[in-house]
Amino acid sequence: MAGNLNGKVAAVTGAASGIGLASAEAMLAAGARVVIIDRDAAAVEAICDRYKGTAIPLVVDLLDPVDCAQMLPKILELAGQVDILHCNAGSYVGGDLIDNDTSSIDRMMNLNVNVVMKNVHDVLPHMIARGSGDIIVTSSLAAHFPTPWEPVYASSKWAINCFVQTVRRQVFKHGIRVGAISPGPVITALLSDWPEEKLQEARDTGSLLEASEVAEVVMFMLTRPRGMTIRDVVMMPTNFDL
Repeated sequence: MAGNLNGKVAAVTGAASGIGLASAEAMLAAGARVVIIDRDAAAVEAICDRYKGTAIPLVVDLLDPVDCAQMLPKILELAGQVDILHCNAGSYVGGDLIDNDTSSIDRMMNLNVNVVMKNVHDVLPHMIARGSGDIIVTSSLAAHFPTPWEPVYASSKWAINCFVQTVRRQVFKHGIRVGAISPGPVITALLSDWPEEKLQEARDTGSLLEASEVAEVVMFMLTRPRGMTIRDVVMMPTNFDL
């Protein structure tokens, strides 16, 4: 897909690792300039050193309301425009609800739901004024399946799935496409919180995806003709149901 995003500016949150990094690198390979957004300053700088001139560093703590509110103005200051926003930053709380710490629940719901809503809210006036834009949200297979070992995480993704589908209906008339990518378990740091028996079972059965495979689907969504919106992609390892 080299050159498919020439002239575009993308902004990816949670871009220092996992799906965010894979997505950012795929967009860079396709010719976009990409604002690498993460709170891990060292990782952001290392990525931008590898892609000098096309990867733009932006260190933001999305859980800090002031920092979060400044994200879009800083992107525009650094890159001048936003054609693509990939809301990817998120966290995970798994296990039985009764065992979960309530402060961890607050943090995860804030990052997985509220921050996404605020980031999309802030970018919409810019995209509406330009008459074009793409917004992709990293959701999860858990948004479509009541996963019994992660009720808190699954609830956050069910909420954000509703947000994606309803906002899409509000803004398509402005030339803005909104969609979600909903992968099954992906080999990222988020799996470190999985119950060990579930993680081992997934490894043994080949029931995990690579972040690069998710990025390929993100690129498919972004490179469709403007008259086509890929509203939601659910992707899972073939052996997921074993």
